[in-house]
Amino acid sequence: MPDLRVAIDARLTSGVAGGVESVIIGLAHGLEGLTDGRERYLFLCRAGSTSWLEPYLGPNADILLVPATPDGGAVARARGAIKRAVPIARDTWRKRPLLPLERIPGPHASDGTIERAGIDVMHFTIQDGFLTRVPSIYHPHDLQHVHLPSYFSARERAIRDARYRVLCSQAAEVVVTSQWVRRDVLAHYGLAPDRVRVIPWAAPTAAYADPTPGEADTIHGRLHLPPRYLLYPAQTWPHKNHAGLLRAIALLRQRDGLVVDLVFSGHRNENARALDRLVDALDLRQQVYWTGFVRPVELLALYRQAVGVVIPSKFEAASGPLWEAFQAGVPAAVSAVTSLPEQAGDAALLFDPDDPASIAMAVRRLWTDPVLRQALSDAGRRNVARYDWDTTARRFRAEYRAVAGRSLSEQDDLLRAASSPL
Repeated sequence: MPDLRVAIDARLTSGVAGGVESVIIGLAHGLEGLTDGRERYLFLCRAGSTSWLEPYLGPNADILLVPATPDGGAVARARGAIKRAVPIARDTWRKRPLLPLERIPGPHASDGTIERAGIDVMHFTIQDGFLTRVPSIYHPHDLQHVHLPSYFSARERAIRDARYRVLCSQAAEVVVTSQWVRRDVLAHYGLAPDRVRVIPWAAPTAAYADPTPGEADTIHGRLHLPPRYLLYPAQTWPHKNHAGLLRAIALLRQRDGLVVDLVFSGHRNENARALDRLVDALDLRQQVYWTGFVRPVELLALYRQAVGVVIPSKFEAASGPLWEAFQAGVPAAVSAVTSLPEQAGDAALLFDPDDPASIAMAVRRLWTDPVLRQALSDAGRRNVARYDWDTTARRFRAEYRAVAGRSLSEQDDLLRAASSPL
């Protein structure tokens, strides 16, 4: 029998959650290799949405399905739990809610799935967790609604803030991916510093099987991609700033006569229509290629062919595509905002995401300078080599053991010390 049963939140639909899906796959891949412990990892999934994860599960892991809809008893428990959560949220609200607290939907109560499964630790990898008495670890991936409020309605901001505050308050530990995010969470939620730990992710694509040369050629042919292009893999959220990159590409053509082809991969959400209109307005139809969400092998093929990766995002807790570019040896240019300079170090060009001319300058250098591309490629490989999924998984295992009150090995103590800012 396992000494410790850990539930890991994977309640998402493949192709919609973007980076969260990738990091859950990476974590599953890392945990698969931990054969020196007595833990059992149960990935909490919705029925009918497990095929994206199953190939990465090892013999120490399994799927734990949640019901499609809660029964009446679960609904009643949820209503009671939300009422009980109101005082918790008030204590950390700092008296500045955007709406009366009683009118803001909080996290719902557990439907009992993890309790019936005898779970010892609940790891909320998704920002929308639930209330439970099971000790938990929570990931408030980013506080974008605080820094870019115009991208959210007042109600959306209030819901996100209420959700994050309650789940942070409930959690035994809060885990973030960078020191920048840690400082942000501490500043806004008033948590004790020793409860917020930093565990960087590794490159999500490190868990994927490489395509063969023949597969890569087939994929490029099927997607009708140009022979030379810059890649930006990101869902079309406004803060991802596809629009800024499009304007920079148009500027290069109009001002300098430089034609740069772009490939955008990732789920096309409701903002994609506005981007299509912008492509038409800038007369970029012949330079822009949309692939939509792609499978892991297809994503690796896109990186393999790319001249470079450009990440013009206005807000990131940590960029999966930047790690992926480094892992693939592809030179990158990235926004000089939030956690990105910390993550990039000296391995990427930096630019102002609000200035198309600044983006254009970085794109021009990336597109035209092979010596620079090689230098960035080498630096990127060195940068990302510091992180791997085995180490990330071992760090999380040490936290699981600590939160559950289990005995820690000497290695666990060292790993927890590395994750602690104290």
